[in-house]
Amino acid sequence: NENDAKTRLYSVIDNFISTHVTMAQDEIVHYAKMKINDGDVILTYGRSHVVEKLLVEAHEDGIKFKVVVVCARTKEDESKELVKSLANHGLECVFVLLTSISYMMGKVTKVFMGAAALLSNGAVLSRSGTAAVAMVAHEMNKPVLFCAETYKFSERVQLDAITNNELGDPDDLILPTSWVLGKMERSSLSDWRDIPSMKLLNLVYDLTSIEHVTMIITEVGMIPATSVPVIVREQNEVEN
Repeated sequence: NENDAKTRLYSVIDNFISTHVTMAQDEIVHYAKMKINDGDVILTYGRSHVVEKLLVEAHEDGIKFKVVVVCARTKEDESKELVKSLANHGLECVFVLLTSISYMMGKVTKVFMGAAALLSNGAVLSRSGTAAVAMVAHEMNKPVLFCAETYKFSERVQLDAITNNELGDPDDLILPTSWVLGKMERSSLSDWRDIPSMKLLNLVYDLTSIEHVTMIITEVGMIPATSVPVIVREQNEVEN
């Protein structure tokens, strides 16, 4: 009957969350902590729950390191909550804007970020701005490590962020007020809808190319981005 079907569905959902999310994140943290050493300066962008868990647990294990949290200043950006959470756990943090990463990256030893999806061509789909962080890190020879559960691995192939993306609210790009000559003023873009020739494009995700990905840390271990299609194939064989 309907109640039995709902019960079975809830059970399947709970089992998926337990196995592929909760337990998977514990394993990811276990592997990723091996990459954090005393004296490291870890940079992260946005707010990935598994990266947050990693940093907190590494700190609780007594590893001495600093964290640089990068903010994009959009309404969807949760980096302010992340840096507050890390600071409350006793971590030494630096909070910077995305525009400052070229300066801060010289002081960084490793970059840890989360991902929304891992594609079969090794590209990483993640919060808009991730590709810029990974590109700067790559140019400065800093390792870029993505922490992601294998349920995020996809058979899809994508070469850029335009062919398939999600549109956010354009008003999220507008700061309500800003400092101008020492006083708060209303944003000059507040009336953008009244200007026919103006459009605001708020892309939620961007694509980080395989060349800028040093390693992917999953619950099955630490793998190169080229191994994504192998994991996808194995998952399909298990399901079939």
